[in-house]
Amino acid sequence: MKKQLENKRKRTMLIVDDNEMNRAILENIFCRSYQIIEAADGREAMEKLTAHKEDICAVLLDVVMPVMDGMEVLNRLNILGWIKEIPVFLITAEAGGDVLREAYTLGVMDVISKPVIPYVVERRIDSVIELFRAREQLSSKVEEQQNEISFQAQQIIELNMGMIEALSTAIEFRSGESGAHVRRIHDITRYMLQNTKLGEGLSEETVNHISIAAIMHDVGKIAIPDHILNKPGRLTPEEYEIMKTHTLQGALLLEKIPQMRDHAAFRYAYDIARHHHERWDGRGYPDGLKGEETSVWSQIVAIADVYDALVSKRVYKDAFPIEKALDMIAHGECGIFSPELLDCFLSVEKNLRMLYTKEEP
Repeated sequence: MKKQLENKRKRTMLIVDDNEMNRAILENIFCRSYQIIEAADGREAMEKLTAHKEDICAVLLDVVMPVMDGMEVLNRLNILGWIKEIPVFLITAEAGGDVLREAYTLGVMDVISKPVIPYVVERRIDSVIELFRAREQLSSKVEEQQNEISFQAQQIIELNMGMIEALSTAIEFRSGESGAHVRRIHDITRYMLQNTKLGEGLSEETVNHISIAAIMHDVGKIAIPDHILNKPGRLTPEEYEIMKTHTLQGALLLEKIPQMRDHAAFRYAYDIARHHHERWDGRGYPDGLKGEETSVWSQIVAIADVYDALVSKRVYKDAFPIEKALDMIAHGECGIFSPELLDCFLSVEKNLRMLYTKEEP
C-alpha cells in the first residue's frame, strides 16, 4: 500500500532555461530523484506545463530568456492559480531587489542565485517539494474524512427517514390501511409544492422537509382506541370527538421526541399533525383556524388526505370513483377548501391519480 502511494506521487521536474549547459547542470543534480523534462523558453515551458501539469512536482525557472521570460511565466501561473499547486523556483543570476520583490509577490517559493551550489540547491528544493507533498496528503486526508462524514450524515438522514416512515406506516396498519397511504400523502404534497404556485419561494430543501413532515400527519392516531379507530360503521358523536383528538395527540407526541425537535422537518410536522383537519371556513378542528391562518403545507396535506381517503378502500367504506371524489371535494362535502388550493389541486389531479394505478400490497 505504501509503495502504491509512493508511485502516485508527482515525480516530474520541469527545468526552464535557454542555456543548455545550465539545464544539464540542474538535470545532473536532480535526475536520480526525479524524471526531468526541459524547456528552452517561457512559451515552451507553458506548453510543457499544460501537457504534464498533473505530474510536475516543481518548476526550476530562469528569468532572462527569449520569446517569453521567467517573470511572464510567473504571471501566467499566478493568473491560472497553478502557482498554488506547483512550487516554482527562480534559478537566476538576475537576483536584484526588484526581481526578488516581484517574484515573491507572484508566489515563487524560492530564488536561488547562479552559479548554483549542488548540495544547497538540492536540499532547498527537496525540502519545499516534500512540504507540498505533505500538504497535498493532508488535503486529501481531510477531503476523505469530509466525504466519510457526509456519507455518515446521509446514512443518519436515511435512517431517520426510515424510522419516520416505519412509525407512520405502523399506525396506518393499525387502522387497517396499508403503508401506501403515507407514501401517497408524501408524494402528493411534494408534487403540488413542486408543480403549482403553492410552492413558489420554497427551496428544494424546504420542499423535502415538508414532504417528510406530511408522512407524520396522522401519528396521533396511536392514541386512539382500536374499537374507534377500526370501527366499520359511522362513529357516534362521542367517538368522533375522541377521534378528533388525534391531531392534538400527534402534535404532543412529536414534541415529546427530543430527536424530532432537532430535525429540520419538526416545525412542519408539528403544524401538519395539528392542523391538517382545519378548513377554510373555520369549521375544522382542533383550533378552528380560518382562511390563511392555516399554513399552505397543512392545507395541501388536508386536501391530499381527503382525496386519498375518498378514492381508497377503508374499513368503514369502499373506494369512491375518482370523478365522484372530485365532485365531493369541489362541493364542500368533505369541508371547505381554499379556492386557490382547489384550483391548484384540480390542475394537477390527473397526474396525481397515476399514484393509484398500482394496487396496494
